[in-house]
Formats: sequence, C-alpha cells, structure tokens
Amino acid sequence: MAQKAKEQRKKKVIEVLNKARSMELHAIGQYMNQHYNLDDLDFGDMAAKVKLIAIDEMRHAEMFAERIKELGGEPTAEPAAKAQRGQEVKAVFSFDANLEDNTIDTYNQFLQVCRENGDSTSVKIFEAVIDEEQVHYNYFDNVNSHIEKLGETYLAQIAGTPSASGLQTQGFVARQGGGGAPGA
Repeated sequence: MAQKAKEQRKKKVIEVLNKARSMELHAIGQYMNQHYNLDDLDFGDMAAKVKLIAIDEMRHAEMFAERIKELGGEPTAEPAAKAQRGQEVKAVFSFDANLEDNTIDTYNQFLQVCRENGDSTSVKIFEAVIDEEQVHYNYFDNVNSHIEKLGETYLAQIAGTPSASGLQTQGFVARQGGGGAPGA
C-alpha cells in the first residue's frame, strides 16, 4: 500500500515537471523566433538579450528533463503552445512579460504540488527556475515600459546596435551576474 501511494506521488510530480518542460520548450521557440526577427529588424541589442534568455530557458528545460528521468519518467518534447510569429517590436516585450508572469504563477503552483508530494529536490529546482524567470520578467517588463513611455524615440536609440551574443553558453541571468540554477 505504501509503495503504491509513493508511486502516485511520484507520478504527480513527473506530471508537473513535464508541464513545466513543455512551457520551457514553448518559451525557447518563442524567444528564438523573436531573436531572429529583432536581429533582422536591426535591433541587435534586444535580439542578443532575447537569445540569451532563450538559452536560459534551454537550461531550464534540461533541468526538468533530467529530474523527470531521475524519477523514472519520460520527458516531453512537445511545446505547450506554438510560437507567435511576425510580432511587431512594440508587441514583443509586453507579450514576453505576460508569458513570464504566467510562468512564475504556474511554477509556484507546481512547486506546491512537489512539496505536497514530498519531493524537496523538485521544489528546489522550481525555486531556482522561478528566481531566473523573475529576472526575465523584470527585463521584459522594463523594456515594455520604456517602449510604452518613449515609443519610437526609445526604439530609434536601439536600432542599429550589434547583436554580438556569439556562441556563449551562458544565458541572460548568468550574464547579469545571477548565480544560475543548481546543476546549470
């Protein structure tokens, strides 16, 4: 009886880890698409930062996958949604701020599922990822505020900036001096 209850708890944790992985896969596709579009439109600095955030999301997706495997599950390869393509620059950052805000809220709920089912390791993973998602949210929300307040003037200052993010393995949070999540 105890073994069956333990397996049920593990199943619930794997389920939320896979939902989180699916959300990360969506964010990767979304942010990489935006990175390419921003770069094509000559907003290099923005493109570089969005690319670095996508790299952070890749690390998160891998962290969730590794934990799922540790628990005996199979990591999903399906994104939670399709990437929105062809967004105007003015729409990108409010869209992304909302995506991150919803992710933080959802991950806090997933963290509670892990806690209720006795998986402190998965709780720690969610805590670390939530901290990084908050950094992403702050960046997107800040840029969106500048766009809303300053409009074309703000965008004109960024146009023509280089997107020299290169082949860095560090994501946005690490570049901002953040510690990075465990196992990263």
